[in-house]
Amino acid sequence: MKEFVLIFRNSANPELKPSKEQIQKVQTDWMNWMGSIAAHEKLANQGNRLSISVAKTVKSNDVIIDGPFTEIKEFINGYIVVKVGNVEEAVSIAKECPILMIGGNVEVRAVVNPNDNE
Repeated sequence: MKEFVLIFRNSANPELKPSKEQIQKVQTDWMNWMGSIAAHEKLANQGNRLSISVAKTVKSNDVIIDGPFTEIKEFINGYIVVKVGNVEEAVSIAKECPILMIGGNVEVRAVVNPNDNE
């Protein structure tokens, strides 16, 4: 089994104003999706949400920028770590992520440990 990080990205869209019901549905769908991954013993780390407003980017020469980017078009919303047999299985899990229903996307990245030669 190999670990993969699923990185949740969303676009900054000021026109997107979901209703309370839509927000509740996404939250319910998200909890059900996470529960299903855990029930199949594939959730290695439940991850965390990441802040957008409390963020800095540190660059060389003591350059510090507010936020993750100077102009946010897309931001990382959070991540989880799954433990599956291969990248195709991780992608299959990512394809069910509720963030896809609200315009977001999921980046799938293998976790590389010191023993990997990839």
